Amino acid sequence: MGFIKVVKNKAYFKRFQVKYRRRREGKTDYYARKRLVAQDKNKYNSPKYRFVVRFSNKDISCQVVSSKISGDVTHTAAYAHELTRYGLGAGHTNYAAAYCTGLLCARRLLQKYGLDSKFPGTEEIDGEFEDAFIHNEEDGEDGPAAFRALMDVGLKATSLGNRLFGALKGAFDGGLEIPHSEKKFFGYDPAAKDYDASEHRDRIFGAHVAAYMEYVESEDPDKYADHFSQYIKAGISGDDLEDLYGKVHAAIRADPSPKNTDKKKPEITTDLLALKRDVVYTDADGNHKYVCRNKRSKQQRDNRVAQKKAHVLASIAAEEGSDDEEDEE
Repeated sequence: MGFIKVVKNKAYFKRFQVKYRRRREGKTDYYARKRLVAQDKNKYNSPKYRFVVRFSNKDISCQVVSSKISGDVTHTAAYAHELTRYGLGAGHTNYAAAYCTGLLCARRLLQKYGLDSKFPGTEEIDGEFEDAFIHNEEDGEDGPAAFRALMDVGLKATSLGNRLFGALKGAFDGGLEIPHSEKKFFGYDPAAKDYDASEHRDRIFGAHVAAYMEYVESEDPDKYADHFSQYIKAGISGDDLEDLYGKVHAAIRADPSPKNTDKKKPEITTDLLALKRDVVYTDADGNHKYVCRNKRSKQQRDNRVAQKKAHVLASIAAEEGSDDEEDEE
């Protein structure tokens, strides 16, 4: 038998260091995060902002975030499910909805810091690419600088025409300065190195969704009723989409402020206070759901374990006693 070299010996494992938890879970790319978060020392600790876009099965979230040693600070957030308030009752995860969510996030942030009137962005949506951010005409270069943020895509693949860049285009048209190029926008031809802005505009206004709706409705009405049930419920057809998205854009610019939901706070009674518990929520049947906020001490935990052991031993003894009585009979 030949000599086998031991590669991972005791010395190796003594010095082994596990990766960060979110890296082990596959949630954070720390190589990219360091370059998005780390700020130059000559910036005098000024925050470095990120435009964070994330997708789920039913929603899109856009946030403007900066980082501190204690953790990330979210300055504003916008979600695709908020588009219902602006007239879009269905289709909250497509490219057009990503554009609307990015636009909402940008207008909400600029309104928060009083920059919405100075940086109106692009109101005439034509899909054209702008390689530099233009200052507002009133103040010129002497006025406040545009709010600059870097695109944070997370673990999403940055393929050509991805919905990420729909949200980026919406935020840029909304008045945020985000460095980018047209090479990832829908309508760019890598072979010819040419960008067709009209194709991108059609994508922003949901022309691809409208074409697919018309095709499915003519070919398979049952599939249309199944796949586009939310559109049918909201009374939206393929011919209405372009005008609808235009109205949504206008409504977002008119009032981008967040709206607080009216959540019913649970009533904390004296009985609940005596139990030292908090009500989490009340289900449909009227039953209260509780969570105990008090942690047991080490002595209490040991005592609880001893009680469980005593209970198990007592039950075993009782079973053995009953078996002996049956044998005697």
